[in-house]
Amino acid sequence: MFVRNRMTANPVCVTPNTPIPEALELMIKRKIRRLPVTEGQKLVGIVTQLDLMRVSPSPATSLSIFEIHYLISRMTVKEAMTKDPATISPDATIEEAALLMRERGIGGLPVVENGKVVGIITETDIFDSFIELLGIRRAGLRLTVQAEDQPGVLAEITQVIKEKGVNIISLAVFPLPEGNKANVVLRLKTEAEKPILAELEHHGFKVIHISKTALTGCGE
Repeated sequence: MFVRNRMTANPVCVTPNTPIPEALELMIKRKIRRLPVTEGQKLVGIVTQLDLMRVSPSPATSLSIFEIHYLISRMTVKEAMTKDPATISPDATIEEAALLMRERGIGGLPVVENGKVVGIITETDIFDSFIELLGIRRAGLRLTVQAEDQPGVLAEITQVIKEKGVNIISLAVFPLPEGNKANVVLRLKTEAEKPILAELEHHGFKVIHISKTALTGCGE
C-alpha cells in the first residue's frame, strides 16, 4: 500500500501571512489538526493546533482580554510554523511514512510531488492502513502460532491452511526476543477452528492464542 492510497488529497493550506485566529478557525471548521504552509505552490512549513496555542498569550498574563485579542490578531502563521518540514512522496510505502513519523516524533507529513503539495498523511491514516492490512475489521478466525524462525516454516503453515480449503485474510510475523522463534499471526476466513488446530498440531506447530468474530453480518 502506498501513501497515495491513504493520504488526504488536495489538503487545506495556509500562507505564512495567514493570521493565527484565521488558521485556528479553519482547523476547527474542517476538524483538522495541522495545515501545510505554502507560498504559491512551494511548501515552506507546517503548523499544528498545538503550535498556534503555544504562541498565544498565556491565560495567566496580566494583559486585558482586549489586549490579548489585539496581540493574537496581529500574529501570523509564520511565527508558529515549523519551517522546512519533513515530507514524503505519494509513491512511498505506508511503512516508510510510519517509520519517518516515528523517527521524527511527528503526527503528519505533507505529501509532495514535483515540488507541489498534493496531499497530507497523518498518524490516523497510518493506523487505518495497518488495521486494513491486518484484516482486523474482517470477521473470521485469528490464530497465533509459535514456530521456528527459519526458511520454509511459513510455507508449511500456509500449506496446512490451503489443504483445509480456508482462505487467509492476513498474515504477520513477529520475531521473539530469543531470536530463533517467532509468532505467526493469521486471520482466516472461517469459524471452524478444530480441524485447522488439529492439523497444525499434527505438524508440530504450537497454537498459543485463538479468537474469532462471527462471519454473519460483518460485511463479508
